[in-house]
Amino acid sequence: MRTPVTLITGANGEIGHGLIHRLTEFGNTSIISLDLNPLSPALASKVTRHIMGSILDEQLLDRILVEYEIDHVYHLAALLSTRSEFAPMMAHRVNVEGTIAMLEFAQRQGESHGRPVLFLYPSSIAVYGMPSLEAKNRVGKVKEEEFLHPTTMYGCNKLYCEQIGNYYSRHYKQLAAEPQSGKIDFRCIRFPGLISAFTVPSGGTSDFAPEMLHAAAQNQPYACFVRPDSRIPFMTMPDSIDALLKLAQAPREQLTRTVYNIGAFNPSAAEIREIILRAFPQAEITTQVDAKRQGIIDSWPMDVDDSAARNDWGFAPHYDLQLAFEEYLIPNIRKRYL
Repeated sequence: MRTPVTLITGANGEIGHGLIHRLTEFGNTSIISLDLNPLSPALASKVTRHIMGSILDEQLLDRILVEYEIDHVYHLAALLSTRSEFAPMMAHRVNVEGTIAMLEFAQRQGESHGRPVLFLYPSSIAVYGMPSLEAKNRVGKVKEEEFLHPTTMYGCNKLYCEQIGNYYSRHYKQLAAEPQSGKIDFRCIRFPGLISAFTVPSGGTSDFAPEMLHAAAQNQPYACFVRPDSRIPFMTMPDSIDALLKLAQAPREQLTRTVYNIGAFNPSAAEIREIILRAFPQAEITTQVDAKRQGIIDSWPMDVDDSAARNDWGFAPHYDLQLAFEEYLIPNIRKRYL
């Protein structure tokens, strides 16, 4: 007998770490984690098995298929935005071909055990492409179906995979004699910029906010790479994990779409600077615009309309702007550098 389990790809990222901790709190699921790198011993003790390998390894996926009965897939493995711009072909392989491999894997799982596999997929505001800064400022909150003209490889990858996920869920092999769709329950969240108190920012396009804070906590000067008026939506890492779990738990019949916007707060770079200076008055935060990264930030919406998520499955972030900095970010990052 195969063992029913939850599979988390890209488990070594912070969302993966948070999911493992949260899922083990429930105590009613076995977890298989998949990543190119090993888990820390403390985290590895929380999973049934950690598999080191690639989502592009067909033989590895076949072995998992034979050994386990996968009920839930959290497909987190991805090449992120900055690296994707430097290696677009690799980004396509990992982000697109890897996602299709996982969807095929889930389809075969669903066919095998006779019920849909729940497939959770994190997308991004990078799927958007605002035509101009004037349009961005005028439009304000953007709906899921608007301005889908991404300017980055990562955004193109994510938008395509949203569509492929919908295809597998609703239209897979639609010309076959017997119905083939319905074996995957694909659910997707478009995340805003995510801010964590426990990982060091790695140069991502939305990292001007956490970079500013980490530099201030270390009493190091920081030159922000976007204009003071630059504004995009953000969310704390804990709220992002809560959102994935809440969407996963929602009854299928309550969902009106496969892809959902979510957001929590959307301060400008200047507003973030003001909050940080109140906590770290000696911080030296200046502006040195990077025209290329500024262009990407300008192509993303200043905010998103997440009313569908709030109405369909009760999305409600815990952290607003004030709580995010005062209760979560500043205290924890301050402790890191004591």
